[in-house]
Amino acid sequence: MPSNPFPSSACLCSHFLSFKYLFFLFSSLPRSSDTAKTKKERKMNLKSISLTFLVSILAILVSKHFMSSTPNNNPQIISLKYLIDVCLTTFSSPIISSLISLKFISRHHHHHHKKKPDGGKNVSICDDFPPNFPPPDTDTTSILCVDRNGCCNFTTVQAAVDAVSNSSQKRNIIWINVGIYYEKVIVPIIKPNITFQGQGFTSTAIVWNDTANSSHGTFYSGSVQVFSDNFIAKNISFMNVAPIPGPGYMGAQAVAIRIAGDQAAFWGCGFFGAQDTLHDDKGRHYFKQCYIQGSIDFIFGNARSLYEDCQVVSMANPVAAGSKSIDGSVTAHGRTSKDENTGFVFVNCTVGGTGRVWLGRAWRPFSRVVFASTTMSDIIAPEGWNDFNDPTRDQSIFYGEYNCTGPGANMSKRAPYVQRLNDTQAAPFLNLSFIDGDQWLQPFL
Repeated sequence: MPSNPFPSSACLCSHFLSFKYLFFLFSSLPRSSDTAKTKKERKMNLKSISLTFLVSILAILVSKHFMSSTPNNNPQIISLKYLIDVCLTTFSSPIISSLISLKFISRHHHHHHKKKPDGGKNVSICDDFPPNFPPPDTDTTSILCVDRNGCCNFTTVQAAVDAVSNSSQKRNIIWINVGIYYEKVIVPIIKPNITFQGQGFTSTAIVWNDTANSSHGTFYSGSVQVFSDNFIAKNISFMNVAPIPGPGYMGAQAVAIRIAGDQAAFWGCGFFGAQDTLHDDKGRHYFKQCYIQGSIDFIFGNARSLYEDCQVVSMANPVAAGSKSIDGSVTAHGRTSKDENTGFVFVNCTVGGTGRVWLGRAWRPFSRVVFASTTMSDIIAPEGWNDFNDPTRDQSIFYGEYNCTGPGANMSKRAPYVQRLNDTQAAPFLNLSFIDGDQWLQPFL
């Protein structure tokens, strides 16, 4: 994706941490280009600053007021109720407050043994782990367990992925316990039928911080990269916490997840980043009740995907009253030919957050995106869309809206190439048939 073309405020997190200190913190995180020795040194630094690191993420978002969203009730964060209430009052993005609470909790559980309150003998923190878990394999399913405290088979997600047999026809469920997993994860094409099963998108996250610069290209910057078919993710978040790019900064694109396999499904997942958060690269994909956050082109690629009941949240910089400047875009679809059956469709979603943004811009000449029965806040620019400043694309792009509501859904000033779809025109986009879901999509169990 292109570098950041939008203007930016210069006052991010000035009340908490300077950019110099933030970049120091982020530089302590390992990168894929590091030598083995450097990675080891960075990881040691990471352990000592992990709490401060999370606070720095919070600081980055000080001037960002996301669309209100209440996190799932989680008994593990009640002991930090005051802190979480403060966080939720200031920042309505639920992942940040929950991850901070998890970091506090993990500090209490850092060692594998602890004293009983009555002064009794040491007991393992794993004593509370479900007995006889994971269960034995069946003819159709295998379960691999990941817990960063060492309470089951694997302590990293990548190790569990590596343990899955190549070309396995079983459904391989990688059950990932509550926690923040600082690692870059790749699911290769030879490992289909894998499920990532988290414990809630506000309590389980895979986090990394590569950028286009550090990984030799935007396409390789994803914290998680999925190349295999039939991938499923449930109740887990994918985050890229690279520093938010300034205006005109080159090579700062930072992908949270890249999905390049066919027939992938995401249920109740979170996607967190800034520029190019969700690389919906290629294949047929389904997103249900997901939370997607970013600023510039934060859902991009050339997949054929259906997003249902999702929260789409811009964290672009707020704009001054009366300003007509644009500082973000939700989608950037990459269809290159009219013969490609690809596109992004959003049904029964909400679009909100901060900034003034387009619903999409035409990354490629035949870009195709539809919003249907979606509620849009006033962050949407009146023109709604952008042809990538290339009027020759106006005849080939397909941008449609159908039965949308909210102040951002007013189509009276939309760009002339935007289509107000009628019932007949909208019908092919409104259900699972758009992605051939009846042929492959499994019900949520």
